[in-house]
This record gives sequence, structure tokens and C-alpha cells, in this order.
Amino acid sequence: MSTKTNIKEYPLYLNGKFEKIGIKKLITNPYDGKPVGYAYFADKKIASEAIGHAGEGFKKMKSLPTYKRAEILDGIARGIEENLEEIARTIALEAGKPIKYARGEASRCIITFRTAAEEAKRIGGEVMPLDWAESARNRMGYTRRFPIGIIFGITPFNFPLNLAAHKIAPAMAAGNSIILKPASTDPISALWLARLAHEAGAPAGSFQVLPASAGDIQPIIQDERVKMISFTGSAGVGWSLKAKSGKKRIALELGGNAGAIVDKECDIDYAVQRCLMGSFAYAGQVCISVQRIFIHSEIYDDFVGRMIDGVKKTVKVGDPLDDEVMMSALIREEDAKRVESWVNEAVDGGAKILAGGKREGSVYMPTILTNVKRDMKVYKDEIFGPVVLVDKFDTFDEAVRKVDDSRYGLQAGVFTRDLEKALFAYENIEVGGVMINDVPTFRIDPMPYGGLKDSGVGREGLKYAIEEMTEQRLMVINRS
Repeated sequence: MSTKTNIKEYPLYLNGKFEKIGIKKLITNPYDGKPVGYAYFADKKIASEAIGHAGEGFKKMKSLPTYKRAEILDGIARGIEENLEEIARTIALEAGKPIKYARGEASRCIITFRTAAEEAKRIGGEVMPLDWAESARNRMGYTRRFPIGIIFGITPFNFPLNLAAHKIAPAMAAGNSIILKPASTDPISALWLARLAHEAGAPAGSFQVLPASAGDIQPIIQDERVKMISFTGSAGVGWSLKAKSGKKRIALELGGNAGAIVDKECDIDYAVQRCLMGSFAYAGQVCISVQRIFIHSEIYDDFVGRMIDGVKKTVKVGDPLDDEVMMSALIREEDAKRVESWVNEAVDGGAKILAGGKREGSVYMPTILTNVKRDMKVYKDEIFGPVVLVDKFDTFDEAVRKVDDSRYGLQAGVFTRDLEKALFAYENIEVGGVMINDVPTFRIDPMPYGGLKDSGVGREGLKYAIEEMTEQRLMVINRS
């Protein structure tokens, strides 16, 4: 006798309602291919309707008092806290993220919304005397920040909850409305946020979640009523969006091939531990994963030996629901095949595999490479997989030049006890952030986060995103 398995359905969130409309698609677990649920994807008609609803939602949001916006954001944070384990399991199942990191993402998301609630209360302005000249006698100036309107957020698969929160939370804190398009591979986590926002009292149209294909969101990208696009994803797609955005504001977080410097004056055990995590956690599918490590020649052999040993002993690969697993499958098998081809290309060009270098379906084993040339893809492009290259340096200046030798500039890491070297790295590596005595993978959500060069424009981090999602307006009063 056969039994029928009931697969849960997840409606899209349109104008304050959960609607089973559009195109129904099956979401599967990247690790074992098992069904996670059906999600409803918007078509162009639904996307167009969402813009009108967002316009009405903006009118409601900008008229809400600060305390009410803060209450809604706090309510979402409480909802995540109350459902943390179920949300983490959702992330693990649909994104293939190891459960311990999925819990970490959900916990970070609580901080994101709570910080946004506090920042909503701090959106202030200035009072300034303007009588610097005779013509401005008796005049005073006042500034305030005002919400800009409808924001369109586009998020990637790797942090399906918290990167969505980094679009939603500052937009709502500032009094804007937002339409969110989550990644097509794992949209269910973002629909959790829709449910919690709905329960927290977000006005209809103020926040909508529309899973959709790239083609079906074109009406939102092109519509002049949409005032800003906030995108996290690949450089190619991001810069293409910028070219199409016209007069819209745009914020782009486009990833990188982050480098770390390990100086001889550092805690080697700690540096190895952090570099293992930064290189291989979640199979390297993080914009600030460690991709290039430059190690002082005096400690190179010791450090690399410990890294190889750490791959064998501490980097557990397997089912994302296993509490001990550090990395699982890549999001799609084609991504694992791409990583495999890049490594094979490097080996054909003279690179040497020190650990890993094998693929099993969607899983690519944690890999360390050496003898990598700067024109190889594994060096110059973003691999977005569990692969790290190691190289040596003799002088700190040389190490800084090597880290900066990239078209990307998101974050960098420097392990050193020398303050002058730390400052030199900070002043001379062209990135959005330099992490001293840590890997570039470090991020705490309130901090300013974003990159230079091909890593994008703009900053996330609640206070900084709110500034980008508002406009300063001046009033001058003539008291005479």
C-alpha cells in the first residue's frame, strides 16, 4: 500500500494577504534533493500589482509615529525568538546551511530587527544658525530625514533570512514600503518574515514578499514609482541592475575574493582556527569567505600543516541537520561542478592540491591549493565554494599588495600583534572593512558593511542603510 506525502505550500505575501497565486514551484533540499515545500512565484502581472499596493503602503508607513514603527520591528524580532528552532530548520533544509549556522543566522536576525527598532528612534536632524552673511540675517535652518518611498530588495540564497532582514528592517524603520524578491532556490525563509511582520501589525502593502524569476520582476525594476533598489548578489547582475536603474538610488553588495594576512607575530593556533571557519563554513558560500591566505614565510610550513590537519579533523562534511557539520552541499550541483572545473583548471596550470579537490554530487570537499597564479580563476574571481589558496610573503608591504591585488574590495583580515602593521593594512587595502586579528568573514549586523571596486556601492548595517533609504530636507525660517 502506497502512502501519499503531503508537501506544505507557501503562498506569496501580497498587500497584507497570503495568496496562492502565480506559479507553484517545488523547493528542495540541496543536500539530498528531498522536497521542502511548494512556493508560489509571482508573474509580471502580480509584480505590477505589488507596486500599486506598495504605494499605498508607503502612505501608511510614513504617517506612522516612530514608536509604532519600532513596535512592529520589535514584534518581528520577538516572533523570530519564539520560533527560532523552526526557522533555523527551514534555513537548513532549503539552503543546505548547517543547522548550527542556521541558528546563528536566525539569532543575528533578531539583533537586526531590534537594532532597526532602536535606530528608528534616532532618525534626527540639525538646527543651525545661517546668519553667516548679512543677507542671511535672522535666519535659522532645520534639517530632517524623510523616507524616499518604495524600495525593491533583492536577496541571495546564502543568508535567506538575515540578508532579507537587512533590506526590510531599515526600510520599515525609516517609514518606507518595501517589496522583497528572495532567491528562487530558498524563498520560504523570507516568507517566515512576512508571517511575523503580518502578526506584528505591518500595514497592508508596507512589506510584500514575491518569489519570482528575474524576467518577472522587470516591471518593478523599470517602474519610476520605485525609488530605490537594494541588491545583494553577483557582480554581473548587480552592475547590470545599476545600468538599468535610471534615476533610482541603488545599493549593491556584490561579494569578493577576500584575502587574509597571517603575520609571524600572531597567535598561530587562533589564526588557523579562524581561517578554517572562514574558508569552509557553509561550504564557502559567503561573500566574505576566506579565499586567499598570505602567510609569512617564517611560519608558512607550520601554518599550512595545521590547516591541512584541521581540514581532516575539524571540517565535518554531511547532512545540514547534523549539529557537528561545518559544511554540506553547495546550493546546486552545477555550482559544485563549476568549483571543480576551476580547481582542475588551476591544477592544469601548475597549482597543487594540498587537501580535498574532489566532488561527490553537489558536495565539493574542503580544498586547499598552493602554487596558484594570479591570472587563475581561483585567485582573481569569486569561487563561492569551499576552496582556499595559500601563499607566502617575506615583507608586510608585499602581503598588503597581494591582498589588494583584486578587482573586489569587500573585507580583508590581518592577524598581527604589531599596531603599525595593522594601521598600514587599514590605510592601504582598498576594501570596505579590515578585520584585525580575525578573518574577513567577521560581521556583526549593526556595523557598516559594504565594498569598493567590483564589490559594490553603498553600505548595509541598520544606521547606514537608513541613511541611504532617506533623504535630507532643509527648512529655512526667516525670523525678521
